[in-house]
Amino acid sequence: MDFSSWNAWEVMGWFIALAFLFAFGACAGSFLNVVIYRLPAGMSVVSPPSRCPQCSARLRWFDNLPILSWLFLRGRCRRCSAKIAVQYPLIEFVSGAMVAGLAALLYLVAPGSFWSMVGGDWWLLQGFSGSWPAFLCWSFALLGLFAMFMIDARTFLIPIQIPVFVTIVCWLLWPLQSFFATASTIVDEWPIPQLGWPATMASFGGLGGVLIGIGLLRSGLLRYSFDDYEAYVEEGETLADYPHARREMLVEIVFLLPCMIGIAMGWLLGVNLGSASGMPSGPWMALGASIGGWLVGGGIVWVVRILGTLAFGREAMGMGDVHLLACIGAAFGWIDPLLAFFIAPFSGLMWILVRAVGGRVLGGLSRELPYGPHLAIAVAIMVFLRPVILEIGHVLFPGLMNMGGGPLA
Repeated sequence: MDFSSWNAWEVMGWFIALAFLFAFGACAGSFLNVVIYRLPAGMSVVSPPSRCPQCSARLRWFDNLPILSWLFLRGRCRRCSAKIAVQYPLIEFVSGAMVAGLAALLYLVAPGSFWSMVGGDWWLLQGFSGSWPAFLCWSFALLGLFAMFMIDARTFLIPIQIPVFVTIVCWLLWPLQSFFATASTIVDEWPIPQLGWPATMASFGGLGGVLIGIGLLRSGLLRYSFDDYEAYVEEGETLADYPHARREMLVEIVFLLPCMIGIAMGWLLGVNLGSASGMPSGPWMALGASIGGWLVGGGIVWVVRILGTLAFGREAMGMGDVHLLACIGAAFGWIDPLLAFFIAPFSGLMWILVRAVGGRVLGGLSRELPYGPHLAIAVAIMVFLRPVILEIGHVLFPGLMNMGGGPLA
C-alpha cells in the first residue's frame, strides 16, 4: 500500500487493528500454554482453572493477563513467590506476533508487490471484512502448529486433538468464506488452490473412505497399528526398539484401502460432473479444496512412512506428523504441504549444525528433535517467507514453480 497517501485516522485505525489482533493472538497463546502443559499429561484443558503449580493458588483474572501479568508480578507467584517460567510470556508474545504479523503481510502490502505473494492480491481485494473467515482459518492453523511444535519437541508426541480441531475449524470456515467473497474472486482467484469437479469429488470420496476406515477401527473389525507398542517401551524411555514395524504397515495399508477406492470412485464421478456443469460452486469448491489439501498433506507423509518402514524395518515418521501436515493442508491447500515437506529436511540439517556448533561453543547441546518440529518450521517459512521460497524455486526450477496455474482437474 502507498502509506504516504494515508491520513492520520487511517494510520491510527490500522495501529488499533494490529494491536487488537496482537492481543487476540496473545490471549490464544495464554490458552496454548494450558494446552502445551496439560494435553501431554492427559489433563483437561478447561478444568480446573489456572493455578500456581507450587502452592495451587487459583489465579485471579488480573494475574492471568497475557504477558502483562508476568511483567507486573516480575515472574513470580503473588502468593508463594515461586518463579513463573519465562516460557509463558514468550509463547504469548510469539502467538500475538504471528497473528498480527500475518495480518500485516496480508492486508498492508501493495498489490502486485514482492510481499503481496504471501497471500496474493485476493486479500487486498476482499479486505478484512470480506476475508475474516479465511484469516481466522490461517490464524488458528498457525497457532495449532505452534502448539504441536512445542509439545512434540518436548515429548516426541503430537496430541491428535490439536490437528483434528484445526481441521474441523478449516472445514467450517472455508465454506463460510465462500459466502463473503464476491463471485468474481471465487471464479478468478481463491486464497488456496482451487480444484475442478474430478479432484473435488475425489477429495470427498477420499474423506468418505477415511471415515469408513475409522468406523472399522471403532467397531473392532480392524485393529489399530502398533497397538502393542507400549509392551516394548523400557522403563524410563519414551521410544521403543519395536521389532514388528513392517507387519504394522500392512495394517495401515488395509486401513487406507477404502480411502484409495473412494478417491478413484470420486474422480470418475467428478469427470462426468465436470463435463456437464464446469467448476464446482463456491461452498463446494471451498470445502473440496480444503479436504483435498488435507488428503495430500497427510498422504505424502503417510506414503513416506509406509515405504520407509517397509524398507528399513523400523517406524519411519510418526502418525503425529501425518496429522500435522494434513491439518496444514486443510488450512492452506494442497501445494503448501508438499513444499513444506521438501523444505523440512533443510531445517533438520540446520539443527544438526546447531547441535554440532553448540557442542563445541556452549559445552554440549545434545537435545534431539523429532521430525514434527522441522515440518512446523517449514510450514512457517512457507507462510511468512513465501515470496522468498517462490523466487528460489523460480531460479532452481524455472517453468516448474507456477503456483497460479488455475484449478486442478
